[in-house]
Amino acid sequence: MKRFIFTALLVSGLTGAIAPHAQAQQDTVKSQQDTTEKRKYKFSVQFGGEEESTRRRSNRDTIRQDQTKGRFMGGLTFTRIDLGLSKLIDDGSFSLSPTNDFLDYKASKTSTVSFDVLQFGYRFNQNFKVYLAGGFDWTLIRLKKDITLLNEPQELSYLQEDIHFEKNRFSSSYVHIPLNFEIRSKENDNGKRFYFVFGPEIGFLLNGKIKQISDERGKQKVKDDYHFQPFRYGGTVRLGYGSLGVFAKYYMNDMFDSPAQKNLRNMSFGVTLGLN
Repeated sequence: MKRFIFTALLVSGLTGAIAPHAQAQQDTVKSQQDTTEKRKYKFSVQFGGEEESTRRRSNRDTIRQDQTKGRFMGGLTFTRIDLGLSKLIDDGSFSLSPTNDFLDYKASKTSTVSFDVLQFGYRFNQNFKVYLAGGFDWTLIRLKKDITLLNEPQELSYLQEDIHFEKNRFSSSYVHIPLNFEIRSKENDNGKRFYFVFGPEIGFLLNGKIKQISDERGKQKVKDDYHFQPFRYGGTVRLGYGSLGVFAKYYMNDMFDSPAQKNLRNMSFGVTLGLN
């Protein structure tokens, strides 16, 4: 009987000692849950408000401070998408000479498309960086005349057709490798900045192509090099704000390696998307 009373007293004492501790733990957990709920509720209410704006400005300030340090950068990308018009320049003139008149084209439908898929470089600070990029470039010439271009061994020539082509497009595609020097302003409160990008560019010919559409022959496509320069070089200039800008390109060697087309060069200009 004494043992039973002693055991009961011992259990009662332990229960009394453990209960307050367990209750304290429950109160602590509940307090943490309440705090978490309050924080979640507060975040959802304050999202986009003054407190959130302050937090964003603080994050931008931290990033800006980090950008004052130089670092290497690069990798796969999809940017600097150039969409514009191309112009042929014949010995310094926008008018084609009689020798090159067979290449007369529709100015509003002669275009260029290019973009970069990789880049590697060094950012010295938030205002200046240098990088080597790589991508693809197409020049699409919409011919006016009903001709079929011929890739003769010595020169670029053509055959006058007795049918009308609804579309007669003469194009080239290159792998291009630009070296860009980029000068940038500081970011404004919207996280955007002004850009000035310039530098040399080289290209290696992938192929040339003719695409013709007519009622008599339907759709025809022929790929060949058509005496396009296997290697070309020139320069690019871009001006932009945020992710939108304008560009101009000029190639300093001849467009074709055909002797009859000596001093026939091309340039392009238009809009750049994804500048940053």
